[in-house]
Amino acid sequence: MEEREMQKILQKAEVLIEALPYIQRFNRKIIVVKYGGSAMVDEELKKNVIEDVTLLKLVGFKPIIVHGGGKEISRWVSKVGMEPEFVNGLRKTDAPTMELAEMVLGKVNKSLVQLVQELGVNAIGVSGKDGGLLKVEKKYSKGQDIGYVGDIKGVNAKVLYDLLEKDFLPIVCPVGLDDSFETYNINADDAACAIARAVNAEKLAFLTDVKGVYKAPQDKETLISELSVSEARELISNGNIGGGMLPKLNNCIEAIEDGVSRVHILDGRIPHCLLLEIFTNKGIGTAILGDGEERFFTAAERKS
Repeated sequence: MEEREMQKILQKAEVLIEALPYIQRFNRKIIVVKYGGSAMVDEELKKNVIEDVTLLKLVGFKPIIVHGGGKEISRWVSKVGMEPEFVNGLRKTDAPTMELAEMVLGKVNKSLVQLVQELGVNAIGVSGKDGGLLKVEKKYSKGQDIGYVGDIKGVNAKVLYDLLEKDFLPIVCPVGLDDSFETYNINADDAACAIARAVNAEKLAFLTDVKGVYKAPQDKETLISELSVSEARELISNGNIGGGMLPKLNNCIEAIEDGVSRVHILDGRIPHCLLLEIFTNKGIGTAILGDGEERFFTAAERKS
């Protein structure tokens, strides 16, 4: 065997050995993956994400996928000639839009189930309405009515525990019911956080369209590999965090304070970003952890 070929084989072995302590550490632990953004639109990226989650399942993790579908909903809203209405920058979800959103989210849900099944793992798609999984109340924006948009007030974790115990991979569609059994759309980030807290997840991973959290958003060299809750609060109070990252980071802080061990913000446009973040020493996104939690990286390692 040529020297070059042998080196390639040895490098593959080193990758597997590097992953070993992470597999041992998180074996049989629950990881919630919030799947959205460009990684849901690009077919190759979609395949990569599903391969990652399926691999996590096969090496002993207990993954739960919570998916969005905003871009697909927007496409269908335009396709049927409906005019979107916004209140304080948030899309108002009237009854026809809610009906369309539920249809589209259901279609997305079953397409993800199909992809997982093709890889030999049993998946079950569930709506937040199934088994009372997600109980909601009507959400308002600065006191204004934005239609059928819900805030989660309860999670029936037993639904997910039962599926995990039977060796299924749950894939959750973010809609829920209120006390009057009206259907509401739910922000997928909020749904993922609520579910991660309810099932005491070891990890919560957000697949986004950004590489992570930056100390200075305009400077792409300031990506932060690990961030404590206190450091995250300081970035927010200093005005360093804005736009869509602000509610996401607040969700991360709440999840950590409610018992989730680590939250990861990853760029879903990078192929196999989940595996790179979870199974390698360097990682590629931002990990948020509780104050006093053990860090994976030393300052020297982050610079190298």
